[in-house]
Amino acid sequence: MKVEKMEKTVIDTVNKLEKLKVGESLAAELSWCWFSYKNDQNPVGLVEKSEKALELFKAAREKNSRAVSKKLVEDLEKILVLN
Repeated sequence: MKVEKMEKTVIDTVNKLEKLKVGESLAAELSWCWFSYKNDQNPVGLVEKSEKALELFKAAREKNSRAVSKKLVEDLEKILVLN
């Protein structure tokens, strides 16, 4: 269940990064890290890229609270705490 929740959150995060057009390379890196995590269960890269995405999302929310949903930020924070 945890992996399924993580997968949904990571996919949503990648989609939002691409939509915001500020983290397109980060979106690609995060996507790669997700598939790497699924293969080797090593969360180091996934956590690092997720933290960067979280920083971008928080900055975007400061400028415009509707830019990124509060739920996505909270879900991303939850998966970071679990790892």
